[in-house]
Amino acid sequence: MFTGIVTAVGTIEMAEQRGDLRLRIAAPLDPARIDIGASIACSGVCLTVIDRGGAKGEAWFDVDVSGETTSRTVPAMWAQGAKLNIEPSLRMGDELGGHIVTGHVDAVGEIVHAEEEGDSWRVDVRAPASLAPFIAPKGSITVQGVSLTVNDVRDEDDGSCTFMLNIIPHTGEVTTLGSLRAGDQVNLEIDVLARYLKRMQALASS
Repeated sequence: MFTGIVTAVGTIEMAEQRGDLRLRIAAPLDPARIDIGASIACSGVCLTVIDRGGAKGEAWFDVDVSGETTSRTVPAMWAQGAKLNIEPSLRMGDELGGHIVTGHVDAVGEIVHAEEEGDSWRVDVRAPASLAPFIAPKGSITVQGVSLTVNDVRDEDDGSCTFMLNIIPHTGEVTTLGSLRAGDQVNLEIDVLARYLKRMQALASS
C-alpha cells in the first residue's frame, strides 16, 4: 500500500527487454532501506525490487515490468532516461499523508490543458468513460503516482470526463508533474473508496 506522497524522482538508467522488461532505476534513496522483494511505486505502478545497490543518496534498484503492465500504462515512461515518481510502500507507523493508493493503474489519461494559474500549475486531464463515474469534485485521484484533489469535473458527450487539478509549486518541484504539457499521457488510479461505493451502488440497484 502507498499514500501517493512521492519520496523522490528517479531516472531509468537501463531498460533491457528480456522475457519481461528489466529496468535499473537510480534514485536519491538509502539502499540499506530497500529490501529485495519490497514494493516500490514508480509513477503509480507497484513494482517488486529484485536487486539494489549504490550508496546512501545515490541508490539504484532493479525491477521487472511485465507485458501486461506496459500495455496498461503510459508507454513513454519505460524508456531509458525517463523520470519516475518514486514512493516506497508504507511501513507500520508511517504517516498517511495522502490517500490509500494500491499502485495498480486503472487507465491512462491525457493532459488536454496546462497553464500557470497564480503561483500554481493548472492541469486539465481527460479520463476515459470507464473511469468517469469514479471521479468527483474534491475527491482524491492518483496521477503519475501522486495523490491529488480533484478541483472540478466536466462530463463529455462521449461518456469520458475532464477533471481539473491545481499543482502547487512544491508538488511541481518534487515530482514530475511540474513538467506536464498538453498531449502528455498520465497513469491514473481512482480512489479505492470510490471503487467500492460504485460496486455497492451497482449491487443495490440490481
